[in-house]
Amino acid sequence: MATDKKFSKVTFELMETLLEVHNLEEALTGTLEIIVRELDSEAAAIWLLDRKTNRLAPIFHTGPVDISNISIENGIGIEGLVTKTGKSMLVSDAASDPRFDGTVFDDNGLITKTMICVPLYNVSENEVIGCYLIANKNNGSLYNDSELELCEHMAVLAAMTIDEKGFIVNLEEEKEILISLRDVTKEYQTGDTVNQVLKGINLDIYKNEFVVILGESGCGKSTMMNIVGGMDSLTGGKLTIEGTDFSHPTDYQLTKFRREYVGFIFQAYYLMPNLTALENVEFIAELVDNPLSSAEALAKVGLSERAGNYPGQMSGGQQQRVSIARALVKKPKLILADEPTAALDYTTSIEVLRVIEDIVKNKGTTVMMVTHNVEIAKMADRVVKVRNGKIASIKKNLHPLHAEELVW
Repeated sequence: MATDKKFSKVTFELMETLLEVHNLEEALTGTLEIIVRELDSEAAAIWLLDRKTNRLAPIFHTGPVDISNISIENGIGIEGLVTKTGKSMLVSDAASDPRFDGTVFDDNGLITKTMICVPLYNVSENEVIGCYLIANKNNGSLYNDSELELCEHMAVLAAMTIDEKGFIVNLEEEKEILISLRDVTKEYQTGDTVNQVLKGINLDIYKNEFVVILGESGCGKSTMMNIVGGMDSLTGGKLTIEGTDFSHPTDYQLTKFRREYVGFIFQAYYLMPNLTALENVEFIAELVDNPLSSAEALAKVGLSERAGNYPGQMSGGQQQRVSIARALVKKPKLILADEPTAALDYTTSIEVLRVIEDIVKNKGTTVMMVTHNVEIAKMADRVVKVRNGKIASIKKNLHPLHAEELVW
């Protein structure tokens, strides 16, 4: 009876979540997050089927490993079999189950022990479009039939929402990895106290993507970005830049990397007040071997007419665009943006985000942005949530919004 009451409460919460959200991806991920919480699970994923390639790929996953760039053949492994047959599966011992294929979580460092996988339907088309999967209870116990039934009920509610809102899936091909973090930790020592900020980060950042990092203050998101940008060093684990180990670079390697590989955009603009907009950009251009024309960099952010103005003669948004031009002039492969709109009003923020959107779309540059603004995450290719020094979840946006579509 107590279990029935608990599951009734969870079902009501699932229905409430589905009714409140307008975006289908948010509806699917929101319901899975509720189940993960209620069943106290270590990892989970929503897999969708791309019928053009007959492969499944995760649009959302939680847990300690990054499976964003993994795809599996429909019909292979638990996820593929559930999608292929439309039948749910409860696995008590994955290691001894002949249907289990460990290429997803296990090959990336998470040992799958027990799991539930249920099909996800598009009712109007009468077809299975993917599946929900949850793996490993944190307390070490096994999933049971009642919990399987709850997950199936969740999938039915999700199917009704898919039918109501419509559903189009167009999964991209696998992207090339630019930067990879594996089991990255970061500790700071104050006297006799050791503060562990990062507790084993596993994340891949791809070429020409816009990835947004979300998380509460103190969760480790800025520390992670500083390690990626060479502004801080890792304590343990491995950092790889385009296949080269960059875990413990020399001072020369660090200097060259920061100067020529990475562009930085911060909440504070850090412009030199006694230099014009053009001179601020030229100052950075002189540090690299093959810069973009400073005038061209200003033109790309729409500030050609402000080239001769000093920072004090420009608005906050214009100053931030100068700082973006300063990053662009280096022709970087990666731009790191730390709360670039936090000090701006809505209208000015959209202007800045429009420029960042254009950088990813037309310049072939990867942008990694740390922000507290969850609305900005809707325009990202992927959204990474950091919680308590670990990656809490990663979501792939199938239909990223344009900057002008954001509202807050």
